[in-house]
Amino acid sequence: MLDELYRLPKPTIARVNGHAFAGGMGLVSACDIAIASKETQFCLSEVRIGLIPATIGPYVVSAMGIRAARRYMMTAERFTATDAHRFGLVHEVVDIEALDDMVKTFVKHFNYGGADAHRETKALIEIIDQSALDQQLINETAIRIARVRASNEGREGIRSFLEKRKPSWVGEDEA
Repeated sequence: MLDELYRLPKPTIARVNGHAFAGGMGLVSACDIAIASKETQFCLSEVRIGLIPATIGPYVVSAMGIRAARRYMMTAERFTATDAHRFGLVHEVVDIEALDDMVKTFVKHFNYGGADAHRETKALIEIIDQSALDQQLINETAIRIARVRASNEGREGIRSFLEKRKPSWVGEDEA
C-alpha cells in the first residue's frame, strides 16, 4: 500500500493532526507533501512492542533522513510537528484552524501543473534519487525533457506560455 501511495502518478498530500505513530508515519512519509497541525505528535513506536519499522522504513528514512530516522526508530521517542519540520518529514506546520486552508493552497498549486508533467516529474525525482550525478543521468534527463516537450501537454504548455494564457488544464476559477 505504501509503495502504491508513493508511486501514485498524481501529487499526494498528508493532512496530519493528532498522532502519527508507526504505520501513520509511513503514510505521511509516502506522500509528496505533508502538512501537520502544531499539536501533532509523531512516533516510530515499533521497538517498544518488539517489532521493527520494516515496511515503513524506506519511506521514513527517505523523508526524514538517516540520522533522525536512526534515532527515533531506535528510541521510539515521541517528537513534535516542529521537530518533524526540522527533519524534513513535514513541509508545513500550522494551527489546526489553518490546516484545511494550507491543504487547499497546495491543491491549487497542483492544479496549475499538467497531469502528465506531474507523473513525469515524480518519475524523474525517483531516477535522480537513485542515480549518481554522471553522464548517464545527464543523458537520461535530456531524453526525458525532449520526450515531454514533444508531448501534447508539453506543446500546449509552451504554447500557452508564449501566448500569455493559462494552459488548457487550468480551470477558469483558478486564475
